[in-house]
Amino acid sequence: MASISELHKQLIRKERSAVEITQEFLERIQTLEPKLRSFLHVTAAKALEQAKAVDAKIAAGEEIGLLAGIPIAIKDNMCTQGIPTTCGSKILENFIPPYESTVTEKLWAAGAVIVGKTNLDEFAMGSSTENSAYQVTANPWDLQRVPGGSSGGSAAATAARECIVALGSDTGGSIRQPASFCGVVGLKPTYGLVSRYGLVAYASSLDQIGPFGRTVEDAAVLLKAIAGYDPKDSTSLNVTIPEYDKLLKPSFRPRSVLRIGAIKETFGQGLEPAVEAAVTKAIEVLQSLGAEIHVVSCPRFRYGLPTYYVLATSEASANLARYDGVKYGLRAPDADNLVAMYGETRAAGFGAEVKRRIMLGTYALSAGYYDAYYLKAQKVRTLIKQDFQRVFEQVDILVCPTAPSTAFKAGEKTADPLSMYLSDLMTIPVNLAGLPGISIPCGFDEQGLPIGIQLIANNLREDLLLQVAYAYEQATEWHLQRPPLD
Repeated sequence: MASISELHKQLIRKERSAVEITQEFLERIQTLEPKLRSFLHVTAAKALEQAKAVDAKIAAGEEIGLLAGIPIAIKDNMCTQGIPTTCGSKILENFIPPYESTVTEKLWAAGAVIVGKTNLDEFAMGSSTENSAYQVTANPWDLQRVPGGSSGGSAAATAARECIVALGSDTGGSIRQPASFCGVVGLKPTYGLVSRYGLVAYASSLDQIGPFGRTVEDAAVLLKAIAGYDPKDSTSLNVTIPEYDKLLKPSFRPRSVLRIGAIKETFGQGLEPAVEAAVTKAIEVLQSLGAEIHVVSCPRFRYGLPTYYVLATSEASANLARYDGVKYGLRAPDADNLVAMYGETRAAGFGAEVKRRIMLGTYALSAGYYDAYYLKAQKVRTLIKQDFQRVFEQVDILVCPTAPSTAFKAGEKTADPLSMYLSDLMTIPVNLAGLPGISIPCGFDEQGLPIGIQLIANNLREDLLLQVAYAYEQATEWHLQRPPLD
């Protein structure tokens, strides 16, 4: 399957048309969706309309950008004007936004062809995409297993070649963990680098939109397109956006020394042997490319999980209070009074995991418990940030497994929420610190399931992060492997 740059060359040479490319992907979606279930909405008519507009520009001799005519999938928690945005929830089943999110607006302007909206855990709360109110997405490498979550639909669609690249959102690992499970590249940018305007909020201080791609280069192209300052987002960073894709080289050199730190707290007990072996081998490859490898300690790394589940659920409790049956979305039809309508609407509209997290957050914010839980979690979050800053004085990049295991079977952990939460053990601290992180394929276990390695950089060092990931990718062949769907 061609990359973004290869398809771009085919388009400008008129070897293929954008309509032909789009039809090819729409046909593949139609073929695979009965067993994969990556998409909640396929926007075929809109996609073909966009593709025709790109072909018209080419025929008129106009220049087109890299993303023009490129099939892209969007996680269904980003507002798309005139196209349903459900967040995988019954409470937003018939919601069609009257406005566009900043990231999708940028993609429309770039001429990208949006082929559909992808499945997710309801309101991005989950690690397996089993919490969607509509369907359970399958992992392209083994249809009996989960694709990870909450951006499992975008990860599976990218891996299965139902699109070239996709957008997801990452609150505690929701891009990187499914990227690991599905054997693709997934990047969570620095908090504030990509606008959150139009992203339906789960935990506002943690949520961040980012790209999926089958290669680091494709992810870099998509990141460049969506990054940048947005006055409509009060947390948006006003910084210069590098040409990420043009900075990629297959070697760290001529950089004098690249120092990579392996986080010792992420290895050992609880890590599947196959994952540990693959990540260890990947670190050896990075060393062979000229990197200095150091073992570093982030002593509060293990506190990331409990800290996250206090802070994220507290923010979710506040953010989801807007779904009351009054303004938009589902409304209980036969309630006797306003309070009853609130309760009946939420009881019918929210799934079990969303209710669980709202209850946890409401409890943590309640009188008598705020200081004991929420305030203490904020203090631990600061300590986790300080640990990262301390180690970045010693090294340039951090490395660890993306997830403690490979993809597990559907239904295996649904009855044990705590076991499910452990899937994000390695990724959560990165969100708490607001740092950029990327997951790239680094091997397979004995069952043929993908394994991902996570690279972490300091704030706004996506350029270095992508460069290191690209150098590793070019030195290996994991990204060339394809799931046995065909």
